[in-house]
Amino acid sequence: MAAGLGRRFGGTKPKPTLRILGRAVVAVAVEGLAAGGCTDAVVVINGNVSHLFKAALMGSPIPVITTPGGDTRQQSVQRGLDVIREHPRLSKAKVVLVHDAVRPMMPAYVVENVINAVREGAPAVAPVVPVTDSIRVVPNGEEGANAPFDRSKLRAVQTPQGFDLQVLLDSHAKMAAQGLDFTDDVSCCESNGHPVTLVQGSRMGMKITEPADLTVARALWRVRASLGHHSGKRFWRQRRKELPQ
Repeated sequence: MAAGLGRRFGGTKPKPTLRILGRAVVAVAVEGLAAGGCTDAVVVINGNVSHLFKAALMGSPIPVITTPGGDTRQQSVQRGLDVIREHPRLSKAKVVLVHDAVRPMMPAYVVENVINAVREGAPAVAPVVPVTDSIRVVPNGEEGANAPFDRSKLRAVQTPQGFDLQVLLDSHAKMAAQGLDFTDDVSCCESNGHPVTLVQGSRMGMKITEPADLTVARALWRVRASLGHHSGKRFWRQRRKELPQ
């Protein structure tokens, strides 16, 4: 998914086409998916700047098809699924992942674990990480009334999310027919009666939302590149060695 307008980020270019040490964010994301076991990629893009994506995705390690997105994320995912449904080879796939291009550094082992969970029978899978900030509930949306919440019960949801292809196709079709919206694709499947399986995500799978996030991503990628691309586990093992005991 790379069709977002990135209004919070600003600038004149879509976030997925910006560079992390000389390589486009979307290209790094596709490489990570390939390293985790994906055989093909359908990249849903902002059709007004298709030339930027074409240049960014040259030399991808797996075949890439681009298609313009819709007005909402839900519509954009549906357009990506339409490409898969109508493709003579991709339509035979058993597993499909939906990934945000602005999470370019998700380690390959997380991608692999998501794929394996679907292959083992889970219809909808999401990587998650524990919430580390203290949380307070604001019942009425007013900061005057609030209460603490046990953060140990919370998990932050990441992508790529993995699915049995037919389950995702059917769930999207039902939601569209009812005119309903949803926050992510596992929620779409859950609303249609399919359980959601959680696997361990990674803090390396940070989302680039604001300019400061891109600065952090570039710094992390510089260190990570010295340990081998998409080696998230090795990165954190090295950081633990460097931290004072």
